[in-house]
Amino acid sequence: MELVRCRARATRRRDFYANLRPQLYRLIESETVDPVRNPYAPGAGQRPPELAGRDRELKQFEVVLERVARGRPERSMIITGLRGVGKTVLLNTFRSMAIQRLWGTGKIEARPDQSIRRPVASALHMAVRELAPRHRAPDRIEAFLGVLKAFAQAGEEDGRTKARAHRWQPGIDVPASRGRADSGDLEIDLTELFVDAASVATDVGAGIALFVDEMQDVPADDVSALCAACHELSQNGGPLIVVGAGLPHLPAVLSASKSYSERLFRYARIDRLDRESADLALLAPAEREDVTFTPEALDALYGAADGYPYFVQAYAKVVWDVAPDTPITAEDIRVAAPEAESELAVGFFGSRYERATPAERDYMRAMAVLGDDPVPTAAVASELGRKPSSLSPARDGLIKKGLIYSAERGLVAFTVPHFGQFLRAQPA
Repeated sequence: MELVRCRARATRRRDFYANLRPQLYRLIESETVDPVRNPYAPGAGQRPPELAGRDRELKQFEVVLERVARGRPERSMIITGLRGVGKTVLLNTFRSMAIQRLWGTGKIEARPDQSIRRPVASALHMAVRELAPRHRAPDRIEAFLGVLKAFAQAGEEDGRTKARAHRWQPGIDVPASRGRADSGDLEIDLTELFVDAASVATDVGAGIALFVDEMQDVPADDVSALCAACHELSQNGGPLIVVGAGLPHLPAVLSASKSYSERLFRYARIDRLDRESADLALLAPAEREDVTFTPEALDALYGAADGYPYFVQAYAKVVWDVAPDTPITAEDIRVAAPEAESELAVGFFGSRYERATPAERDYMRAMAVLGDDPVPTAAVASELGRKPSSLSPARDGLIKKGLIYSAERGLVAFTVPHFGQFLRAQPA
């Protein structure tokens, strides 16, 4: 009997601890910060776990989609801002919104040394493929694909580039059409291609959206062609829109190309997050993992990141990894800050600085000495003890590399937030 009683006590003890173990695990997990569950995402163009502070832009684009769906005239849209404010994230979110409405979509990333002819052809090919299953007339789709193929293969390129164009194989099995979008003049061809693509979208009862990232890098002649094509669409009300994202001087680039571009696009300038939005970007994903921040920690993080979305994610990711438990405190921020700043110095600032020539680095260091606001080019020249005209190659090179931009005539500024602060911290 004693043996039976011992076995019964052992069984009860085992059951007690078996029931207690999951509760202990839950308690431990709720009080510690697990790096595996780190929700923050400081990646290039990577969507943060909480897209905070962009409600106004999302509502604007929702209006654009709804107006186009109802056959109302609507302008294409341009997003501008510094590096790290989330332009690409917002562009991708817009694309997701269009896809949810069953639009055809395509996206390109502009490059200063590449015509947009073939990238646009590939993007519109993808967009039309999304619409094709809903089109009742396959012959109509094939006719457009023939025009698209002819557009991609046309152009006034040199022999080597032209040969590459004719080897372009987008998976279009139909023969290239002749006499439509194949003149070799990009402005004529792009206008005709957009009109035909909009016609296909009208037949389906949907829209087409072309998304262009790094739009300030589109070559000057191609910018003019893109504006002309959008102008034609705005006049005939076709359901095709262009949504571009670029640096703050993009409106000036468009205006220099076509004077009517100021009225052709709906412009949205995005900047750093306000305090409420920055706190939301931190707290919402953390609380989904049963972690939170003290008010003092939020103060310290906002001071370090200055509200810039990329910096918010970068600091938060490192802080999460070093914090021993929840709530995350200001002391955790103090411990994590050097590591976060080191990572930014290498990946965000340093990689850009390394792309510059010695003369361009001298120009940027002179800008940094003068402060973080836009600075006069004459003041930069004075700081370097040079004539302004002698510094034009360095300035133009930096603009082409996307490291600085012309805020307005005679003024230049960094495209990267806190870049001046980074340069001032470097040894001379």
